[in-house]
Amino acid sequence: MGRKIEKFISTRTPIIRSMFLLRYLYILALVIWVGGLVVAGAIVAPAVFDVLQAASTDGRVLAGLVFGEVLRRIHLLAYAMAAVMLLALTLQRVLGPRPINFGVRAAIVGTMLAVALASGYVISPRVEAIATAVKGPIASLPADDPRRIDFYRLHGWSNLLLMCTAVGGLALLWWEARE
Repeated sequence: MGRKIEKFISTRTPIIRSMFLLRYLYILALVIWVGGLVVAGAIVAPAVFDVLQAASTDGRVLAGLVFGEVLRRIHLLAYAMAAVMLLALTLQRVLGPRPINFGVRAAIVGTMLAVALASGYVISPRVEAIATAVKGPIASLPADDPRRIDFYRLHGWSNLLLMCTAVGGLALLWWEARE
């Protein structure tokens, strides 16, 4: 199969090879971004919290620290993949035929990036600051403690923003599969 693809690409003009490479980079970045979100939320978070909570009394706090670092790295990955996607889309538009619904695609990627930036630079630092100030499990605070209320509110926003980013990415992936 690999030789057939290589032959197909090598028999095309340089611009078509460039378009193929740019589209490949766009899709690859999209898959890495969305895949990272899904793996972090569906596999890493539950595993880290399950294992560390079972291992020690302060396991939930440690799990929060570990997953906070995972989330920080996922945000960095998101910023990089958004840059690759926007650059690839823009170069496709400039170098060859304009991608179908270029503006809509770029807007979705831009929105996903804005959501990731809000999560990474607004929500996550506030969650981390509360967790650091409490010096113990948030759940051990009284239910009406403002720090606990803020923490869970921000945690909910973080989940919602990451879910919206994943849904936007899955919509783009579906769109690419249709073409």
